[in-house]
Amino acid sequence: MRTYYRPIPMADPAFVPGAKPLAGGWCRFTHLECLSRENPARIIPIEAVPPDVLKRLTAPRAPIAGLSMDRPRIMGILNLTPDSFSDGGCYNSMDAAVQRADEMLGQGADLLDLGGESTRPGAVEVAVEVEIERTAPIIAALKHSAITAPISIDTRKSLVAEAALVAGADVINDISGLAFDPALADMAARTGAILILMHSRGLPATMQDDPCYDHVLLDVYDALADSVALAEATGIPRTRIMVDPGIGFGKRDPHNLALLHRISLFHSLGCAILLGVSRKGMIGRLSGAGMGMARGPASATVGLWALGQGVQMLRVHDIDIHRQMISLWGAASGTNRGKKEQA
Repeated sequence: MRTYYRPIPMADPAFVPGAKPLAGGWCRFTHLECLSRENPARIIPIEAVPPDVLKRLTAPRAPIAGLSMDRPRIMGILNLTPDSFSDGGCYNSMDAAVQRADEMLGQGADLLDLGGESTRPGAVEVAVEVEIERTAPIIAALKHSAITAPISIDTRKSLVAEAALVAGADVINDISGLAFDPALADMAARTGAILILMHSRGLPATMQDDPCYDHVLLDVYDALADSVALAEATGIPRTRIMVDPGIGFGKRDPHNLALLHRISLFHSLGCAILLGVSRKGMIGRLSGAGMGMARGPASATVGLWALGQGVQMLRVHDIDIHRQMISLWGAASGTNRGKKEQA
């Protein structure tokens, strides 16, 4: 029987004897939830955790493209597509994309994630040549401007990713978790790129038809563990890997909520965690918000929960709302002060 260890995070400013830092970040923990496929969950003290598991849970996460993971980070979404679900067609020209990038960085984005293929439910695959044409010239233009922030390419294709890296990108954000293009892992290893591995099931065109899981939390964890192991086998260390549970990708609302409820389980993978819920269908269905920017505050509310679980990076459309949320959350909780006191 396999046991999974989920830390129960605390972000309270009070000092709790025996608490250990979670992933070297702003949260701490004294107890964990033990999960398995066969038995009910049970709570254990930190002293009962196997040493190798505890080491992985407490080890500080390596910087991602030069960004330290000891405070919350914002990844700004820049869709260079005509058909993305929220802002398709808004920024798929050179001038509009560069202007939007400047705007997002000015609002507080730490990292820009550029994509040339919509992966919304029902989307069809875009040819490699088209995807490169949409992304590489704009990445090059951004790198030749005054922009110094890291750039991520949102693609599942090795040729697109390599063209983006040549143009100046630093990170590959693969929604397939290395399942779509077998060559992507070798290319990432060879170039030294940071790799974001997301969980998804099936292709965007059909992924929402009838997604089924035996135990969605553990199924997604195991799939990401396999993706990380594949990346390591090709020469990519965990220090260059982030993981993303893939909210909304081959998952219905009960699946999404089960992942959010216990998202701190993914710290056990020993990688920094990225969460993307911004403006997704689940946000609209659960909040009653309309489309587009109307879902920004509700998206930030889910992000607030994620920060309390130690999630290091949020992938968002509405930068200013999330920057305000992070700033006030840190001030009200005393999280930043608490980190300094523990140092």
